Amino acid sequence: MSKIDYISPRLCFLHICLAVILMTASSPLSAQRTRPLIVNHNCTDITTIPEAGINQARAELHIAYGHTSHGSQITDGMTGLVVFANGGGLGLDLPLDIFAWENSGADGALHLHDYAMVGDAGYYPQWVEETEHYISIHPATNVIIWSWCGQAAEKYAAGTLESEYLAPMSQLEIDYPDVMFVYMTGHVDHFADADIKAANNMIRTYCFNNNKILYDFADIESYDPDCTFFAFPHDNCDYYSSSGQLLGNWAREWQSSHIENEEWYLCNSAHSEPLNANRKAYAAWYLWVSLSGYATAADAAEDEETPAAIALGQNFPNPFNPSTCIEYSLSVPMRISLGIYDVRGQLITKLVDSHSAPGFYTLWWDGTNMNGRRVSSGVYLYRLQSGRFVQTRKMILLE
Repeated sequence: MSKIDYISPRLCFLHICLAVILMTASSPLSAQRTRPLIVNHNCTDITTIPEAGINQARAELHIAYGHTSHGSQITDGMTGLVVFANGGGLGLDLPLDIFAWENSGADGALHLHDYAMVGDAGYYPQWVEETEHYISIHPATNVIIWSWCGQAAEKYAAGTLESEYLAPMSQLEIDYPDVMFVYMTGHVDHFADADIKAANNMIRTYCFNNNKILYDFADIESYDPDCTFFAFPHDNCDYYSSSGQLLGNWAREWQSSHIENEEWYLCNSAHSEPLNANRKAYAAWYLWVSLSGYATAADAAEDEETPAAIALGQNFPNPFNPSTCIEYSLSVPMRISLGIYDVRGQLITKLVDSHSAPGFYTLWWDGTNMNGRRVSSGVYLYRLQSGRFVQTRKMILLE
């Protein structure tokens, strides 16, 4: 089975990253967020980050980062990025050491205190106590970010993800209104696939519904730089078929077909491949610039006819038989309809026609029409509509 047999691009979350920031450069960093900030694989083009935004992040942010081994992919990737950018990788033409970071922020580097707090988000109540203690002795801190090791799936399975992660994070936001708290998904884990996907979707939905800041760790390592989606990945970048057959390693495959030091760079990447840490670093800089309140041309360039409040994903698997999954997300309440049509535009069946709350939605179409009868193989369209906004995608039903 090849990649194309079962892998298709998934949901692209709302033209997010910098384009969803409502604060301007003159806004206070602690301004109340009225929309979520989600940083995922769509935020990994480092060449689009403006120099002025990088400089603003270096000037404004005081970041404390708590993590164990998996979380070091971000900071190790950021360390390698300094030399890579200095050498003109990806065609970057920026001042030397512009991506430098340092535990104390010395010499104008980004102030990112790595390993500022002991442990990771899986150790409750330790991570909460560590956060409170750190802020008490470092009152200038305005960003707190924690990563996971492997406990997100375990907490979901135990029913404690809300009480030991989501609720305490929200309470910290109340207790420290001048600090921006970054939520994070857990790393992918093929051997705990159902639980980690459920845990991460619970975190994503919570962040969307409550206007939180999310660094989507798992989403970043589910895509290669060409936006190929891997439905069953592992944290070392191996990817599997739906039946559990090992098919390859997306990072090693991409690295071997692209030029080192021009298109990617070597760096430490705990449990994984350098390319994974590269992309984590790119997304981290999108996060820092966004949190600094820098407004970019991305805001103005947003397609006015495609509201950032809606995103419709490509169905998967595609082609499919007998059924396929369709995902979409809403960042604000709205009335939507989602229908299946044949290539002549005739309605086959309506999957949704209602007023919907913000969040992630997953639907399955079993290839039947509105009368419950199986339709013939061929090309079909699915269309998401809200008011004047319409988005349509194609899918293929096989015999």
